[in-house]
Amino acid sequence: MAVILSAGLLAAGISWFPDDSRLRAEARTTADVVPLAAYESTRTYYPGEQWHRAERPETIGWSSAKLADARDHSRSLGTSAVVIVENGVIVDAWGELDKRYQNRSMRKSYLSMLFGQLVADGRIKLSATLEELGIDDEPPLTPAERQATVFDLLTARSGVYHPANFESKGMRRKRPARESHPPGSFWFYNNWDFNALGTIYERASGKGIFEAFREEIAAPLQMQHHMAEDTSYFEDKYSVHPAYRFRMSPLDLARIGLLYLRKGVWQGRQIVPAAWIDQSTQAHVDTGRKGFHAGYGFMWWVGEDGFAAVGARGQRLFVMPERNLVIVHLVDADEKDRRVSTKKIRGLLTKILAARTQARSDSGFRPAPAIRVTAAAGAHGILPGSSLPAAASAALMETR
Repeated sequence: MAVILSAGLLAAGISWFPDDSRLRAEARTTADVVPLAAYESTRTYYPGEQWHRAERPETIGWSSAKLADARDHSRSLGTSAVVIVENGVIVDAWGELDKRYQNRSMRKSYLSMLFGQLVADGRIKLSATLEELGIDDEPPLTPAERQATVFDLLTARSGVYHPANFESKGMRRKRPARESHPPGSFWFYNNWDFNALGTIYERASGKGIFEAFREEIAAPLQMQHHMAEDTSYFEDKYSVHPAYRFRMSPLDLARIGLLYLRKGVWQGRQIVPAAWIDQSTQAHVDTGRKGFHAGYGFMWWVGEDGFAAVGARGQRLFVMPERNLVIVHLVDADEKDRRVSTKKIRGLLTKILAARTQARSDSGFRPAPAIRVTAAAGAHGILPGSSLPAAASAALMETR
């Protein structure tokens, strides 16, 4: 029986592990991923109800041996799951692929997706101020804070340094003083901005965030594991605006990455406006950091090789348009103190990219794009953006 099971797993592209619990976990994913007998490089692939996976990485231009090295290295780091997708086909994947992991601050990129159609339809204007939208808090916002625009909040430049729900201690400690920077003039990774955007979205759309996500994203993308119980609001004493939390499987998260890689098109249907994706994933702000986090768009990080959704403790969704790649890296945040640092994730990505055997060399990272600090249209005209001082940058990755 063990031989038969092993053969079946290998045929489905699932590796055999000595650890029986890991074997059982990965065996559950065999129904979610099916082998692709023949790969056509000129064809554009999408998953349907199931993902397609290359029978052998070599058939799609990758080295099995080097991918195995990357897999072994990831386990030494504490990584829980990885999915590598090229041109809509899974090159390799490991870990519990059907488990719904805490996504932490990747939630903000999901809300950014939902804003796209509302902006395109004119139901939300990026220049609208908090005052115009009737957005306040308890204790109340000041008259100056109410001049922050939707654009300011999307780029984390609201200047509203009100206490927020679902913040880490480090974020609270490093939050600037109230009214220390006018709206649109200073970048600070600010959960108040992101939570208030949830309230703005729900008022403008007439839908709850999670209902909209299921209808507008999960359903058309045929997400395999997404459930209503994987979403929840987090309310606390600090603010009237709740945080919105998601759990998602690596395979479903890869679908979001592929949607953005394809400029919002899924199986011939425009799910998210292409213009919104272009605008969301360009660097509107210089964060003062390097590498993958050099710039910030509309709740997406912009840097080397493309853009990313980022969450604390090692949650990452990388979209690399020039390479036609999507890479998911997840850590089981339910396990206390389990985390993988940005530096270690970068080292793992180096190994993964080195596994490509195609003609051009992909072993190094493409540099981050030149940061174009954009202007925000506020109530008082054009307000310049600003980079984050080095003293504040240490708080950036304490995201929740």
